[in-house]
Amino acid sequence: MPPFRLVWKNLLRHRTRALLTAASLAVAIFLLCVLRSLLVVLESGIKASASNRLIVQSSVSLFVYLPESYEAKLERIEGVERVVRWNWFGGYYQEPKNFFAQFATDVEDLFEVYPEIELVEGSQEDFFGDRRACVIGSEMARKFNMRVGDTMPVIGGLFPRTDGQPWDFRIAGIYHSVKPNVDNNTLFFHADFLQKALESGAANGPEGVGIFVLRLEPGADRVRVAETVDALFAGGPQRTQTTTEAEFQAQFVSMVGNVPFFVGSIGGGVLIAILLATLNTMLMAAREQTRDIGVLKALGFRDGTVFGLMLGQSMLLTGVGGMGGLLIALSSERFFAQLLGTAFPGYHIAAETVVEAVIATLLIGVLAGIVPALRARKLSVLTALRSVG
Repeated sequence: MPPFRLVWKNLLRHRTRALLTAASLAVAIFLLCVLRSLLVVLESGIKASASNRLIVQSSVSLFVYLPESYEAKLERIEGVERVVRWNWFGGYYQEPKNFFAQFATDVEDLFEVYPEIELVEGSQEDFFGDRRACVIGSEMARKFNMRVGDTMPVIGGLFPRTDGQPWDFRIAGIYHSVKPNVDNNTLFFHADFLQKALESGAANGPEGVGIFVLRLEPGADRVRVAETVDALFAGGPQRTQTTTEAEFQAQFVSMVGNVPFFVGSIGGGVLIAILLATLNTMLMAAREQTRDIGVLKALGFRDGTVFGLMLGQSMLLTGVGGMGGLLIALSSERFFAQLLGTAFPGYHIAAETVVEAVIATLLIGVLAGIVPALRARKLSVLTALRSVG
């Protein structure tokens, strides 16, 4: 077993070099945690998707709307239990930087089709009974300091009011989603409220429905239902593309690009760079300690002890840097969750990310220390004492 006091003193022989190496490793582990967490957030929505929901959209594009008349036809398809409309509203609160998701939907079906959406404040009855009412996510309520009963003015993006005024929604409830496939930064309001405004000329915007969400009956064959839907509307006026909820979520991940490759390339490059930097630091340290190693061996210290001395320095150096980076990532979790709330809702440092960071730190410590440790082990007393040091 190496003398740990000697490990510490040798490591601090060049404090600036050791500090800069540890700081570099801290930055690398911090970046690894952040990049990995972004990937986990993107994948979590796919993994948490329900198996009994199908998404019906235009086969041309998500931005091409489907006719309202499709809803009644979808409800008559065997295996379909409920149908709910989702229309992207595309507005913002007060100023463009306060952008978040808003959907006009069939509110009485929303909670049935999406049981993971649970009201934590307010009531469904109040929400259902007032056409101007809305429910908002718990994260959004916290961000904008909103409470049940407050009025939330939203500037229409896709659906601006003709008088130039914002849409005033009364908050009837605050929800919290227990699954990551629905984030807690969204506003839901009555599709009928939007439809009446369009019909009366009080607002402008595209007519129709963005997507239909189908909840299937227990035991229904998803593939058969999807094929039936697409065959039903194959002749138009809008052809449809029906997918599972997981496939629909995956479309948004693919819009960002090949995220796993991007994260893997960046994270791998950073780790290789810091591994080489740490290895260089340890090789320099081993060269400077050559005479010391000779003295230790002359005093009777075994080769294994000398090996452990060099490897221990590497493990201590990388351990301090790696744990520092991990602590920075964990302490900044809330900051990044707020910063990335709209683009990456549900950002957090998962337990598996922490484990991966610890493993990466240990591997760097071993790989950076093994070469100088083996050299020190094989070094003869005579060669070491002849060294200029």
